[in-house]
Amino acid sequence: MPPVPDPETVVEVGETGAPAAHDPYAALRHRDFRLYLFGSLFAALGGNMQAVAVGWEIYERTGRALALGWVGLVQAVPVILFALPFGQLADRCDRRRLVMAGLVVTIASSAALAYWSFVRGPVGVFYLLLFSGAVARALNWPAVAALMPTLVPRPAFSNAVTWNSARFQVAAVAGPALGGFLLAVTGSAGAVYALTAGLMLLFLVLLACMASRPVQRSPEPMSVQSLLAGLGFVWRTKVVLAAITLDLFAVLLGGATALLPIYAKDILRVGPAGLGWLRAAPALGAILMAVTMAHRPPLQQAGRALLWAVIGFGLVTIGFGLSKWFWFSLVMLGAAGAFDNISVIVRHSLVQLRTPDEMRGRVSAVNTVFISCSNELGEFESGFVAAAFGPVVSAVSGGVGTILVVLAVA
Repeated sequence: MPPVPDPETVVEVGETGAPAAHDPYAALRHRDFRLYLFGSLFAALGGNMQAVAVGWEIYERTGRALALGWVGLVQAVPVILFALPFGQLADRCDRRRLVMAGLVVTIASSAALAYWSFVRGPVGVFYLLLFSGAVARALNWPAVAALMPTLVPRPAFSNAVTWNSARFQVAAVAGPALGGFLLAVTGSAGAVYALTAGLMLLFLVLLACMASRPVQRSPEPMSVQSLLAGLGFVWRTKVVLAAITLDLFAVLLGGATALLPIYAKDILRVGPAGLGWLRAAPALGAILMAVTMAHRPPLQQAGRALLWAVIGFGLVTIGFGLSKWFWFSLVMLGAAGAFDNISVIVRHSLVQLRTPDEMRGRVSAVNTVFISCSNELGEFESGFVAAAFGPVVSAVSGGVGTILVVLAVA
C-alpha cells in the first residue's frame, strides 16, 4: 500500500479568481441536488431498516454467528463481480435511468423478502434475495456516484459531498432506530421489508422528476481495456489509491456491524429495539462530524487527518468490543462513526474531483468494489472470527488490526 500523502485542498473560487466566502448551503441551492438528496434519504432509511431486520431475523432463526457472516458475503460477491462492467455502463448511458433500473430490482427484492418472512420460508432463500438486491446496488452505486457531480457546479461539489454524507448518516440513525422499533412492536421483520420497498419507490418517483443530463461519453470502444481503465486510473493516481486502500483495510478489519445482533441479544441483552440504537449510534456520531465539517472550510491537511481518524476508529472499536454496558457501547459506536465520516468525506472528494467526467462511472465502480470489500467482506470476516473465537475476540482483534494498518503506512 502506498504512503498517504496530503492531498491538495479544494478551495472555493469566485468569478474573479479570488477565494469566495464559504457557503455551507451552496449545494442545497440547486433543485436537482435537493431531489436527489431527499430521494436518496428515503432509500437509505429503507436500506438501514432492512439491514437491522435481516440481521435480527437470521440470528434469531439460526443462532449462529457464521450465518450473519454469510449475509455480508452474499452481498459482497455481486458488487465485486459486476461493479466494473456496470461502471462502464455509467460512462455510456443515462446515469439517472440506470439508477432507476436498479431501484426497480431493489424494490422487487425487498417485496419478496417481506413475503418470504411472512410465510417463514427457508433461510437459504433470504440469501438469494439479498444477492439479487446486491446486484441492483452494483448497478446503482457507480451510476449514483457519477451522477452527483453533475447536479452542482464544481466549486459546490465538496459541499455537496458533505451534505450527502450527512444525509446518509441521518438515514443511518433514523433507519436502524425505526427498524428496531418496528421489530419490537410488531414482532415481524416482514413489515420492515415492505416499508423498505415503499421508501425505495419514493426515490424512484423523485428521480423521475429530475432533468436528464447528457453524458460526456468515453471515446474508447467497449473492451476489456476500457473496462479496466478505472483500475488503471486509480493505480496511477496515488493519492486516491492511498485513501481508498487505507479505508478498505481499516473497515475490513475493524467493522463490527455484523456482530451487533449478537451483542444486542446475548451480551448487552437489549433486544431488537436496542439493536436498532446500536446500529444507529455510528451514524449519529457521523452526523455530528458531518455538520461540523460542513460549516468549516475544506481540510488543510486531509492526509494527516485521515490517518488520525483511522487510528481513532480502531481504538473505539476495541472499546466497544470489551464493553458490557449498553450506554458505553453506544458512545464507542458513535465515536467510530465520527472518525469514519472524516475518511468518507476525504475519500469521496478525492475520487470525484480528481476524475475526468468521462471516466467517473468506471472509477466510481472501483471505489464501489473497495467499499463493498471493506463493508460486506468485513462483516463476513467478523462473523467467521466470531464463530471460531467468540464475538469479543472478533471485535477487539479487528480494532487492533486497524491500528496496525495505519502504523504500517504512516
